[in-house]
Amino acid sequence: MAITPYLLYQDAGAAVDWLEKAFGLRADEVLKGADGRVGHASMTFGKALLMFGSPGPDFKGPRAIGHWTANLYVDDVAAHYARAVKAGATIIEEPRDTPYGARRYGAEDLEGHRWYFAQALAVPRKRPKKTKRSHAARSKKARARGRPRAARR
Repeated sequence: MAITPYLLYQDAGAAVDWLEKAFGLRADEVLKGADGRVGHASMTFGKALLMFGSPGPDFKGPRAIGHWTANLYVDDVAAHYARAVKAGATIIEEPRDTPYGARRYGAEDLEGHRWYFAQALAVPRKRPKKTKRSHAARSKKARARGRPRAARR
């Protein structure tokens, strides 16, 4: 099972071209209507699938009503950042290390959707397993605090 984002763009055709150039997404399927406009497209990013479409006349993009945010992992965030800058992406967050063990940056696409790209910095540490203290160890700790045996139960 997977979740597939579906983004709407005033000009989905321009978005497909730009997302390929700036972020390295790959066009999978591009369907045009009788008017030549892209009505639906799908793109891949590694094994992930994203879908795009051109909405009807009442559509208000993310700059008008808020934004959509995506967080995608890449193998080399520095190279990906350089590619996005070269393509003219609006950088909203410079590359930085995060407290959750990733290096990431943020960029806004041609219609205002926000994209974050991250690279894992290290394998997360495994937490040590909690061990059960023996009854003798608990009793010893209680005696050290000076409580009488009857009060420890």
